[in-house]
Amino acid sequence: MTKEQLRQFFEENGDKAFRGNQVYEWLWNKGCHSFEAMTNLSKATRALLESHFVINHIRVDQMQRSKDGTIKNAVRLHDGLVVESVLIPTPTRTTACVSSQVGCSLDCKFCATARLKRMRNLNPDEIYDQVVAIDNESRLYHNRPLSNIVFMGMGEPLMNYNNVIKAIDKITAEEGLGMSPRRIVVSTSGVPKMIKKMADDQVRFGLAVSLHSAIDEVRTRIMPFNKQFSLTALREALEYWYEKTKSRVTYEYVVWKGINDRKEDIDALLQFCTYIPCKVNLIEYNPIDDGEFQQASSAAIDHYITALEAKGIVVNVRRSRGKDIDAACGQLANKS
Repeated sequence: MTKEQLRQFFEENGDKAFRGNQVYEWLWNKGCHSFEAMTNLSKATRALLESHFVINHIRVDQMQRSKDGTIKNAVRLHDGLVVESVLIPTPTRTTACVSSQVGCSLDCKFCATARLKRMRNLNPDEIYDQVVAIDNESRLYHNRPLSNIVFMGMGEPLMNYNNVIKAIDKITAEEGLGMSPRRIVVSTSGVPKMIKKMADDQVRFGLAVSLHSAIDEVRTRIMPFNKQFSLTALREALEYWYEKTKSRVTYEYVVWKGINDRKEDIDALLQFCTYIPCKVNLIEYNPIDDGEFQQASSAAIDHYITALEAKGIVVNVRRSRGKDIDAACGQLANKS
């Protein structure tokens, strides 16, 4: 409920409107999960709330800690479904990797989540609560608050656009968590229409695209939805994004043995990088037990790095975190 709706509820029940402000603060700023814990409200007021409302908060069913400090949460939702979220620590920051759907709408062959199929979208509060849980764990285990958020968990965020935007609005609001939108990145497999909508909405968070190949034939093999959303359509949407926002894009790119480790794959990526300002994250592949996809050789990765740097393109190699607890990119699949 909005703050205005809560204020109206109290007025209609013979109480002061400002009680709505108090409840709203308990819910969003303090992450309160029960009316009984709202200690600045009278017992009668708490009983009134109890008789009219329920707080469908998430519950961390299982928390696993990796030897590298990564934490993975199996998060149970009010209807019994489970998603996973991850806390990724480095010496200078802690990042929350949050989910936006139960399962996924898309069909990327290399991703364990895609095998679950989409069961439903997450509500804004369920996305928000994942962030609150990870912020609490960051403070407890790493002695600092959460600093960054990436929408790179289970699901395709742009297929749940409205709820993701509402969650980010709450996360960045002063009466919510007060985080800067500049510290949030939304990662998409590439839904052109929704990328254009983000540009029109003038969003202030970062955009990352799970690219993996700049050749349509190759990309369709590993990401079959590319038949619907071709690289040409993706390119046009990204050019529109940059024209509207002047914000560069990050391309996420895994190099696999025998799939996209040839010179023509590198050349195609270099060409794709000329369309708008961008940087490239080369991501270590995390196997999902079937052997079809295998990490490319170090030499193949080096060829990519050399070629990108020669063209003045910023490139980072992302080493996987939390592999021993299946918390790395592409591994979130509720194995527990």
